[in-house]
Amino acid sequence: VFPDQARSLRALLTHEPAAEIEDTFCLTFSVDYDFYGEHKSDELVAGGAEVAVTAANRALFALLYARYLLHGSVRQQMSAFEEGFAFLMSGGAMELLTPEELEGLVCGEATLDFEALRRGARYEGGYEQSTPIVEWFWELVMGEDLSLDQRRKLLAFVTGSDRAPVGGLGRLKLVIQRAGPDDAKLPTAHTCFNVLLLPEYASRDKLR
Repeated sequence: VFPDQARSLRALLTHEPAAEIEDTFCLTFSVDYDFYGEHKSDELVAGGAEVAVTAANRALFALLYARYLLHGSVRQQMSAFEEGFAFLMSGGAMELLTPEELEGLVCGEATLDFEALRRGARYEGGYEQSTPIVEWFWELVMGEDLSLDQRRKLLAFVTGSDRAPVGGLGRLKLVIQRAGPDDAKLPTAHTCFNVLLLPEYASRDKLR
């Protein structure tokens, strides 16, 4: 979720010689951040701004910092989400769902069937399924040119999520729309409507 912070904590936890940690990292049990131009600081323990991170307490710092990132820093937002979620799911609706079904409704499905996405796609702006640029696009997506991680990133670029809705990618109704003739423009997307705006590039290599 926070890859940069994870790497930093890993470096802190594995740093040797341990005696140099305080001078090398210069950390305290507090988190500084910018809030709309205003500098703010949250303490991980009482008086944390005055407590240096050392070899003896670095594991505790890593634990508290990770907990802060995942919980404390978004407490207000999560409380609002929890309140709204409880309102929508009141009246015993939760009892009708298994944990797996609830996860699917909230997070989407992790299994990605791009063939189903292709079958359900629509084309606008002059594109058809047989248009060369459309055929090249699906060859790239369905072939070995893209890894699964790259396909997930493409899906997130077009839809705002790297997961499928309940029922799979066939329910997504992707739209591929012509965005002008071949030029130097990059593709763009309207994530709210699952629309990929794709210029009509002159070659498969340029599309890739």
